[in-house]
Amino acid sequence: MSTSRTPITDAEWQVRQDLAAAYQLAALHRMTDHIYTHISARVPDEEGHFLLNAYGLTFNEVTASNLVKVDLTGKVLSDTTGLGINLAGFIIHGAIHEHRHDAFCVMHTHTQAGIAVSAQRRGLRMLSQHAMRFHHKIAYHDYEGVVLDMDERDHILQNLGTLNVMILRNHGLLVCGDNIPDAFDQMYYLERACQIQIAAQSSGEELIESSDTVASRVAAQFDRPGRPSKDKHWPPLLRMLDRVKPEYKR
Repeated sequence: MSTSRTPITDAEWQVRQDLAAAYQLAALHRMTDHIYTHISARVPDEEGHFLLNAYGLTFNEVTASNLVKVDLTGKVLSDTTGLGINLAGFIIHGAIHEHRHDAFCVMHTHTQAGIAVSAQRRGLRMLSQHAMRFHHKIAYHDYEGVVLDMDERDHILQNLGTLNVMILRNHGLLVCGDNIPDAFDQMYYLERACQIQIAAQSSGEELIESSDTVASRVAAQFDRPGRPSKDKHWPPLLRMLDRVKPEYKR
């Protein structure tokens, strides 16, 4: 296992800082499961290399410099912590990075609300605007056990297809983004949609579910070209982190 610090380009350092920020933001929003679950991102200009959290650090301990660089075989290329990576994390993220070249960043969570919705036969229901943005955009993967079997990679890829959002039954949530801010944005609202669904169901009141027509319209509105808010959410989140946890950049 390498613990060396290999030369880092400016482009890679920027990705490292953004990825560390995503970990810290997930921690602040309580989208963590101690040392388990992962957020990964490709290394710019290095085919087949991606960054992942060290196995043994909580999300709020992740910084730009302690992210682990691995290749598609699971070989550790750079690891300043000496902790290595989680096998299940490599299997899930490695499969997607190898076969979905459009997925720059992959985020996987085990939140209470996400797992609760994943255990429901109907999955995510169109009970909120947050849910409607994902209408007809969610893949489902049936639970096969802890992801330690390389054969499950094929099943995950088959179920995900060309979609960017997947609910892993009895397990959690997964999103793919064309960049790190995009992946975090999708996961934030997917998590909120799950929280809203569980809260609404717990009220015991009759639920109002949106029609397919309305939900489809909302999804299209969120996908419209040039949506003003699409690229505006990330800078203020980084400013917040700069105030409360500036060490993520180190």
